[in-house]
Amino acid sequence: MNILRMNPVFKEKIWGGKRLNEEYGYDLPGDHIGECWAISAHPFGDCVISEGVYQGMHLSQLWECHREIFGNMQQDVFPLLTKIIDANEDLSVQVHPDDSYAAVNENGSLGKMECWYILDCEEDASIILGHNARTKEELVDMIDNNRWDDLLREVPIKKGDFFQINPGTIHAIKHGTLVLESQQSSDITYRLYDYARLQEGKKRELHIDKSLDVINVPYVPLEIPSEEVDGWMKKLYSCEYYNIWKADLKGEEYIPEIKYFMIGSVLEGEAWLEDELIRKGDHFIIPCSDSEIRIKGDAELIFSSPE
Repeated sequence: MNILRMNPVFKEKIWGGKRLNEEYGYDLPGDHIGECWAISAHPFGDCVISEGVYQGMHLSQLWECHREIFGNMQQDVFPLLTKIIDANEDLSVQVHPDDSYAAVNENGSLGKMECWYILDCEEDASIILGHNARTKEELVDMIDNNRWDDLLREVPIKKGDFFQINPGTIHAIKHGTLVLESQQSSDITYRLYDYARLQEGKKRELHIDKSLDVINVPYVPLEIPSEEVDGWMKKLYSCEYYNIWKADLKGEEYIPEIKYFMIGSVLEGEAWLEDELIRKGDHFIIPCSDSEIRIKGDAELIFSSPE
């Protein structure tokens, strides 16, 4: 069993900083890096395999040419994307479409279901999650009259919190927050509000009409089921697109057989995955396996898998 390691793709953002270097030692191409696309086959950030027999191939090529690595999964495109977000400043308030809306309005793209694991944040930090409008008419009125304080729902956060963000949910990460995001392989974002910021002397484009098309009204807070504890791995969430686990490794454990593939991210510490050393800041894919996989060490990890 050989894991797939790849070179991350870094994205410069108006709200980004240098924390990805300070926290994980990544070699950043600029001083305002907001996103590390750690595992991605998306055309806007297609990771290159960094070692082994497939070195130099893009993940999308591997998906097309060696589907057996991924359990012969049938999707047209590699379905998941894992990224780290460094919010040095507030992100714009945004919303994502679902598959059906994106297919029609965004050239056949996937929609964007996503979830956040809070890696770190400032004391008394918060995120924007949901809204307070009771009807579509009230939503439009609040937006037209810039009643953002009345409209936006603010939620306190702390390190280790987990949030599921369904399509149609207004959301925003705020400054000083570091997030591991697991999502569908999509880059479709509708910007609803951007704090009147200027980029190169101009306000960034907003997508009000498309936002209004997809925002769920009224907002109903999502009830996350209680964590399913299976020994050293806790299932944080499960939906039609992904399963997410938090793993606290102390000593030797085993990962159950993998039908398609599993993405791993090391949050803290280090471990041996069979005979391969993985450390804080590493992201990798474990190919399909019909047998258990041994892991040994002292580490915190997030795992995701399709379906």
